Amino acid sequence: MTRLAIVGGAGRMGQALAEGLAGRGHEIVGLVDDREPAALFGAVHRAALEALQPGSVEAVVDFSSPEGVLASARWCAAHRVPLVVGATGLAAREREALEATARQVGVVVAANFALGAALVERFAAVAAPYFERVEVIELHHDRKVDAPSGTALATARAVAAARAAAGRPAMSDPTTRETLAHARGAEGPEGVRIHAVRLPGLVAHEEVLFGSPGEGLTLRHDSYDRQSFVAGVALALAKVTAAPGLVEGLGELLD
Repeated sequence: MTRLAIVGGAGRMGQALAEGLAGRGHEIVGLVDDREPAALFGAVHRAALEALQPGSVEAVVDFSSPEGVLASARWCAAHRVPLVVGATGLAAREREALEATARQVGVVVAANFALGAALVERFAAVAAPYFERVEVIELHHDRKVDAPSGTALATARAVAAARAAAGRPAMSDPTTRETLAHARGAEGPEGVRIHAVRLPGLVAHEEVLFGSPGEGLTLRHDSYDRQSFVAGVALALAKVTAAPGLVEGLGELLD
């Protein structure tokens, strides 16, 4: 059992994590959020980590926002509390803060904590050198504010790295004219095209499409419920320690 503070604890993801992790034997001591959580799961509600006693918290889980991650990183570094981050849309400033925190304490950061999503990224890297072209489609609920998703970017980077390691050239887009701007989506690393879909009713979904003359391969992962992320967060909590170090991506924890 680990005593946890969940930052972003009033949000849909924070509530799902509190319910799921409490069900796995963790003690939720604090839900940190500007808003009042719908359910507390035995925890107290606080507006900031500073309002919690550091000795009562053995790990922090942050699924809030880039700004929230900055505050969590500083607090965890100051009090040597391990940190697990699932917030997306992080820029260079937040990544630098996480790297600084990781020099003081263990940090795990991942764009997606679904075990299936981590496996799709791994399988995509295996397949990438064997096909001429690869494109990524990510589909999320209509309240997601950043695009493309961190999961899609991580997958595209894994594909690009695998192709480069195999000596495959960067992919060039055969489209020479767009009758509607951005119809081909965004150009990711090494020419991997990324397409973002936002629709009500979705949770988190990803397709990786491979093509070569005469054949294709599609990898797809679907999160139908936010409880799908609980197992990955539990795995990260089991692996992260007070010893300094940064782990990026859930895939590193699957070995």
